[in-house]
Amino acid sequence: MTIQLLITDRNLNVLGAPLDAWTKVSCDLNFNAPASGSVTLPARPEYMELLQPGNRLMLIRDGSIWCAGPLEAPQSYAWDLDNNTEPGTITATWSDDLARIAGYLTYPDPAVDFASQTTSTDVKWQRVSTNAETIIRELVDANCGPSALAARQIERLVLDDVAGVGTDRTVSTRLEPLLDACRTAASWNRLGFRTRQVGDEIRFGVYAPADRTTTARFSAGLGNLRSVTFELSAPLATSELVQGGNDPSEQAAEGDPPNVRAYVEVDSGAAADWYRVEKLQDKTGTADDSDGELTQAGTLALGDDNPQASLSTVTVDTPDLRAGRDYNLGDRVTVQLPTGLEIADLVQTIRLEATPDTGELVTTVVGSSDQTTTTATVRAVRDLARRLGRLEAR
Repeated sequence: MTIQLLITDRNLNVLGAPLDAWTKVSCDLNFNAPASGSVTLPARPEYMELLQPGNRLMLIRDGSIWCAGPLEAPQSYAWDLDNNTEPGTITATWSDDLARIAGYLTYPDPAVDFASQTTSTDVKWQRVSTNAETIIRELVDANCGPSALAARQIERLVLDDVAGVGTDRTVSTRLEPLLDACRTAASWNRLGFRTRQVGDEIRFGVYAPADRTTTARFSAGLGNLRSVTFELSAPLATSELVQGGNDPSEQAAEGDPPNVRAYVEVDSGAAADWYRVEKLQDKTGTADDSDGELTQAGTLALGDDNPQASLSTVTVDTPDLRAGRDYNLGDRVTVQLPTGLEIADLVQTIRLEATPDTGELVTTVVGSSDQTTTTATVRAVRDLARRLGRLEAR
């Protein structure tokens, strides 16, 4: 195991010497969501000088960048006389560069600043029957990439090579979190998107996770599975009742068409195994389902509300199977339970933990739910942001 920690500025220039006296490092890589990393160090002045707002942290594992992105809480200092922690310790948390993209909203017209956006609530950014990868790339490019307004551009962010994945979809968005709009486009084909640092560039790209169920296998017999927990719970909804149309609280002007509602039900079929559970999805502002937008909203909601099958595994790297080399986020892998049952599902999180004394441990979360990981908090915040975005968009 070789882990190196470097600090860079916004333009990816390395600052100072490596943070070589770390005592603990942990880092979660999450599928289609920002990463979460933490490092604990002695509170040396040279470290505290580097751990400043606006800087980035790079975690390099065995010569390759494992995670790189902005410091989110640069300094959390602690000192304890009883434990003789002179000169104290400092903990810094960081994310990957996808967190920068997560900070943006989708402008109805990304070519003009916020104050110049149209006052009409009917105007949205929309792509009809367009390749899903193209939609995701255009969303990021227009809102915070090279084609965005200068004030909204993320330093060193470029679009990665076209992967040629995904099928045609229709997506419209107005003042919602940018990553939510990307997830909407990605959900149909289970596409992945990510940032990666290559040289002096932050590259944003889309990819199709691989089916590695025959090559990426975890079991006690293979020596790469230390523990496993499995949980199955009922669906949060089996029928998404999507409500669109105009807002009835807004009185139509004389001569305008009357305010009307549009209703679409998207059913998962899970009620046959469980029981019927209904959930209302508000898409006020989408006049009808002519472009499939209401159906799309219901289908996306079912992705969160389907029966929750969660599999959490603690794995170890072996010469034959290694995280980041033989399987990645979003890939479909196989886990054999001690009962003999085999589960094949998606890799949602890859967690790296390391200390100088004990070495490193890699933990993966496999399954259709992230309820067993810290990303459950990310989902709660994301859903809150989505609801607030809908209110602002009206």
